[in-house]
Amino acid sequence: MSLKLKIGLWIFRVIPLAVRRAVFSGLAWLGYRLSVKHRLIVLHNLTRAFPEKSPAEIVRIAKASYRSFGRVVAEFSEITRLNPDNVHQWVRIQGLEHYDEARRKGKGVLLFSAHFGNWEIGNAAMAIARKPLIFIYRILDSQFLEEAITYVRATCGNISLDKENAMRPMIRALKKGETINILIDQNVAVYDGIFVDFFGRPACTTSGLALLALHTGAPVLPVFTTRMPDGKYWLEIGAEVAIRNTGNRDADVRESTQTFTGIIEEHIRKYPEQWFWMHQRWKTKKCQARMVNSE
Repeated sequence: MSLKLKIGLWIFRVIPLAVRRAVFSGLAWLGYRLSVKHRLIVLHNLTRAFPEKSPAEIVRIAKASYRSFGRVVAEFSEITRLNPDNVHQWVRIQGLEHYDEARRKGKGVLLFSAHFGNWEIGNAAMAIARKPLIFIYRILDSQFLEEAITYVRATCGNISLDKENAMRPMIRALKKGETINILIDQNVAVYDGIFVDFFGRPACTTSGLALLALHTGAPVLPVFTTRMPDGKYWLEIGAEVAIRNTGNRDADVRESTQTFTGIIEEHIRKYPEQWFWMHQRWKTKKCQARMVNSE
């Protein structure tokens, strides 16, 4: 661990959690007010996703989404303090029976989720409640943040695996019975995904999860970590999702990916304030796919 990271974590730990939450909520509010570009992205995404909601309600959800992300940042270092004796003070877990049943199949387990609630604390709680998992992610541009996030995740035994060229390592891990968690709610390039419906609009989505499930036979389960009114989190592990396997790979992958995405949309609709609306989820357009196919 670098000296800079040691100092940074020490500062975070010294500042009381309540103060950190207040500070980062305030910074989130400033971000909403000062970054016109990102504010417009959020408002546009919400307006398109919820055409039935009033402008006032859209603004309320947008501001709450910023605050939610601020809390994720404020709480991140708390992962280093989590252990079997205190994790229940942070997280209530529901659905472990689904996860245990999936593990007994002996093919590894594929979890999928979104940048929702506090997904990082959810991953830590899963590691403590059962076993560490492999988290698929994109390496950050900031070397300091990359080191910090990788270190904090590892304190619970979780492994961070760069999504670039990750297919073979994931297959090997599943053969060893490991658990892999993939967040599939972000835009991907036209070369890397397929278009499925998400809030009534075509969204280019990674096909990797469906391909892995078809190739390995590993069971696929949804998992969400939702912030509740009392400040604790509700970690909900869903039942295994049936994977289409008719022999038509392209159609099977598309239908399964649509199913996964629909499950994510359904959960976001229940708690829209807790999703990361700042992301340009619909950035890749279908016309780009047509251009690529015509080359």
